[in-house]
Amino acid sequence: MATQPRTTPATDDACELRTVHPERVAATRARMITPAGAGSMAERFRLLGEPGRLRMVYALLEAGELCVCDLAAVVEAGESAISHQLKQLRAAGLVKFRKEGRVVYYSVDDAHIRLLLDVAEQHYLHVDDEEPA
Repeated sequence: MATQPRTTPATDDACELRTVHPERVAATRARMITPAGAGSMAERFRLLGEPGRLRMVYALLEAGELCVCDLAAVVEAGESAISHQLKQLRAAGLVKFRKEGRVVYYSVDDAHIRLLLDVAEQHYLHVDDEEPA
C-alpha cells in the first residue's frame, strides 16, 4: 500500500512519496540505533578521530599496557599531554587503568576496539590501493 504523494513540489533529491515501502521502513526503524546510542558512538569515534589519541590506542593495543611515561616515549609526546588524553579516553570507556604502587598502567578497555581499528585499517589500505596513481 503506497502512501499519498507530497503536497509540496519534490526536489531532485527527494522522494515524491512519503514512504514507498512502509514495511521496510518500520522494520528498519525497529533495528536502528537509538539517538542516545548514536551520540555515544559518535563521541567515541570523535575521540579516535584525533591522530595523537589514535596513536596512543594503537600503542596500548601493541604493548598490552603502558604507564604514562612509557606511552609518552612511544608516541613522542609530553607526559602532561598524554595524561590529559588518557583522561578523555578513560571517560569514554576506551581505556582502563590499574595502579601498582605509585605507577598507573593503562590498557585498552575492550577487545572490540582492536577489531574496530583492524577493520578501519583494512578499509583504509583497500581504498588506498584502489586510488589511481
